[in-house]
Amino acid sequence: MTNISKDLMAKLNDNFAILSCSIEKKLVSRYDNTVKYLYSLPDGEYLECVVMDYKYGHTICVSTQVGCKMGCAFCASGIGGFKRQLAPSEILSQIYTAQKDLGVRISRIVLMGMGEPLDNYDNVMRFLELVSDEKGLNIGMRHISLSTSGIVPRIYDLLDRKLQLTLSVSLHAPNDAIRSSIMPVNKSWGVDELLDACRVYADETSRRISFEYAMMKGVNDTPECARELSQRLKGILCHVNLIPANEVPEKGHSRSDDNSINEFKNILEKAGLAVTVRRTLGSDINASCGQLRREHIKSQA
Repeated sequence: MTNISKDLMAKLNDNFAILSCSIEKKLVSRYDNTVKYLYSLPDGEYLECVVMDYKYGHTICVSTQVGCKMGCAFCASGIGGFKRQLAPSEILSQIYTAQKDLGVRISRIVLMGMGEPLDNYDNVMRFLELVSDEKGLNIGMRHISLSTSGIVPRIYDLLDRKLQLTLSVSLHAPNDAIRSSIMPVNKSWGVDELLDACRVYADETSRRISFEYAMMKGVNDTPECARELSQRLKGILCHVNLIPANEVPEKGHSRSDDNSINEFKNILEKAGLAVTVRRTLGSDINASCGQLRREHIKSQA
């Protein structure tokens, strides 16, 4: 800024900071134009985000924490533990930095990167206010998806705000026995309690819940699991997104084969549920969050 006095510039510099991201590494898929960024932060931490190129425009998957506390058995984000919360400006900066680098307008946002958004509740809510403001990026709530592993009290807090975003719930299992073995958060809020909250959320907002279900061979991909899941979700306004699980070496889980995924999908559809199998994007650049940061930190050790 050159249109303010030196005294005011010094005052701003002494009392305020603009927390922003710098591109540390950029990977571009040869197959589908997916772009994965490793960003460095002013305090020396790193985070990841992914930009996906669809027919309807560009979608960005942003991170909300450095690391993660949730400890899910199939996810790379929590390897190395939780470091800190991201400020609203640091979440927002992921979008501005990617837009500037790619020369595109990003029109959709998914909060499904590193971290649990509802564990950084206040900062994420402020980010949503900023990113949807008509004086900012002006991205409407209906173009934003927020993912949670199932922090039930915060789902009710989110409900009170009556936002028109899409709530995506990382379910990944039809019962407590399986879910608790792969998702420690289930020990605090079990499947029944979580689905009760989802049912209330869908009823009161009239917004369809998206249930994310990572298909892991021999863990949660049997026909019995599909039938139990279809019973659990009966009566909830929802959509089930089956995800061929990303294989993380440290975690030891394998991706379900295509036949198992298709059989699972058919059982759910016969029960009247809306189901899709997520298309794998950026397979050649390890586009699932957490892997690039982990590899970079290991290379510096």
